[in-house]
Amino acid sequence: MSYRKRLTLLILLDSLIVGSAIFLASWVVYPSRPHWSTRTIVISAIALLTFHFVFAFLFKLYQKVWSYASIRELQAIVYSVTLTNLATAIVQFLVNDFTIYRRAMLVTWLIHITLIGGSRFIWRVFRDHYINPNPNQKRTLIVGAGDAGVMIVRQLTNGQTDTDLRPIGFIDDDPAKQKMHVYNLPVLGTTLDIEQIAETQAIDHIVIAIPSLRNGELADIVTRCNETDAKVQILPKIEDLATGKVSVQMLRSIDVEDVLGRPPVKLDIGSISTYVTGNTVMVTGAGGSIGSEICRQLMRFTPARILLVGHGEFSIYSIEKELQKKYGKTGTEIIPIIADVQDRDRIFNIVKQYQPWIIYHAAAHKHVPLMEHNPHEAIKNNVIGTKNVTEAADAFNVHTFVLVSTDKAVNPTNVMGGTKRLAEMIVQDLANRSKTKFVAVRFGNVLGSRGSVIPLFKEQIEEGGPVTVTHPEMTRYFMTIPEATRLVIQAGTLARGGEIFVLDMGEPVKIVDLAKNLIKLSGYSTDEIEIKFSGIRPGEKMYEELLGEDEIDPEEVYEKIYIGRTDQVDITEVLQLIDQFEQLDNIQVKNAIMDIVFAEQKIKSSIS
Repeated sequence: MSYRKRLTLLILLDSLIVGSAIFLASWVVYPSRPHWSTRTIVISAIALLTFHFVFAFLFKLYQKVWSYASIRELQAIVYSVTLTNLATAIVQFLVNDFTIYRRAMLVTWLIHITLIGGSRFIWRVFRDHYINPNPNQKRTLIVGAGDAGVMIVRQLTNGQTDTDLRPIGFIDDDPAKQKMHVYNLPVLGTTLDIEQIAETQAIDHIVIAIPSLRNGELADIVTRCNETDAKVQILPKIEDLATGKVSVQMLRSIDVEDVLGRPPVKLDIGSISTYVTGNTVMVTGAGGSIGSEICRQLMRFTPARILLVGHGEFSIYSIEKELQKKYGKTGTEIIPIIADVQDRDRIFNIVKQYQPWIIYHAAAHKHVPLMEHNPHEAIKNNVIGTKNVTEAADAFNVHTFVLVSTDKAVNPTNVMGGTKRLAEMIVQDLANRSKTKFVAVRFGNVLGSRGSVIPLFKEQIEEGGPVTVTHPEMTRYFMTIPEATRLVIQAGTLARGGEIFVLDMGEPVKIVDLAKNLIKLSGYSTDEIEIKFSGIRPGEKMYEELLGEDEIDPEEVYEKIYIGRTDQVDITEVLQLIDQFEQLDNIQVKNAIMDIVFAEQKIKSSIS
């Protein structure tokens, strides 16, 4: 229907309602005979009709889409009708010898507001149930009867959101809300009742709408939801809802990161602000999973300049574009730099030109099986690249250098872990004789990073399986990318020189359990998606360690952050390998790496 036709229809309807309201009120209040003259009634009716249209247009009652009517539209009606009746009462006072028929005008106000409001909301009900019914709507259970849950229900029921979800009721653990109704929907029980309620109410969809849930609490709820046949979605965490608004468009599927069962690392905002704000910061490997997230986290603290150093042209372009879009007006100068850490002269020139206060060295080759086949490249990038950046930091008096390391550097059984341990040794060696504070940060597997197991599992699930796991007993420590990067940044503020920082990552997780969880979270069962054991790959360990026995220091230096005991290292053999590795074949390079690492471990053992 066109706006003009719709406006004409509403004006005719309102004229009928308003014109009859005052006569109806007169009959209700004075059923036997009117106490006011016909002249007064007619003048009051004309005034009521005139002022109604004045205030209706003022409050835009004829510009609202009443099929989506809500509390705001009702407020507009109340304001318009109230002012209309007050203005009419003033007219009545002036033309009727300073007399107002208060009871009649009050009843007129009640009839006026009831019929005007009722006509609009009846149209919405008629539209929802008879004009645009959706028989295929999914019966939806909302976990959380708080502000977020109510906002989701409001959006699902007001017709403004293109969705097939139909809310049936709430789940909430608050005893005060049990058997109550919130936004016209019942609170059906607690999270302990999810499976039973989902069955009795024929629930097709579950929405977890409690953004403030901790990971452990969320894991329990997700486990109960997974026992049902319903699809499960969730709102982002509270720290991700920066705008303070909750929207149906924010609903997303549960990720494995959501159910790690471990609270996230909290940052010491004050110390990081002092350390980062207003300074020049350099990140190598800035286009990678870890490096790019370090850049995102750092931008929250408004450094003067951030140097995005990376070898991959497109990855550096992508992170630079993202940061410019989100933080371009903060005053931080974002400088994309294409450079290879293996190019010593280029790295020295960059550090000399920009004089960074802090360097986060995230550039590295991290894929274990690939590095087993390419040990020369592992040495070039992980060892020589680290040596170049550390020596540039030392030469130009960088305040702090943070190496992003790995748990695979502990008692390494593969080339990748071995070269990362050699990189740590280079950092520890320089820490003993440099003004720059050199530290390393060691953590486990990062969920969702390039080459990690989660993207592989998701791809295999999308293809219908099987999901390949190397061994039923293989375990790993896991953390999210934001957790890993927060540790890296926080470590910089704690650095004194030579430390290896480690995050308390909770208990190690079996890879097969991770695969089972991901299959369930994707809406399948292990009967539908097979898990196949492929065997341990070259260089892989059955389990990982974060610190060797001789490195463990039981004291936390910050919440959930530990520091390893470190000893003076001798990198003579490391330097000899750097000079000679190009003349060696793959097997000789592997043996040389492991010989150096094992020799160092033997020295440590004899000292302890």
